[in-house]
Amino acid sequence: MSDDTAVDPEEVQHVADLARVDLAETEVDRFAEQFADILASFEALDEVPEVEREEELANVMRPDEVRDGLSQEEALRNAPETEDGYFKGPRVS
Repeated sequence: MSDDTAVDPEEVQHVADLARVDLAETEVDRFAEQFADILASFEALDEVPEVEREEELANVMRPDEVRDGLSQEEALRNAPETEDGYFKGPRVS
């Protein structure tokens, strides 16, 4: 881990404060090291060579098929509670 990828413990504390997470000083230092390791892993991706795409992509999804759906009565048949032809759920406050 080099100094240019080091994560400042103050940044870690700031993010923890934004997330409303209380961190001990030892945890801040540990997270700073872990974040720096994660960033170093992403930097390793920069070294992966680009590959030219040679094959054309093909749609492997099946075509849509139109089928009859349930009637409103069938859809509501097992509902514990309905109102005016709609599902009725608990009131959200």
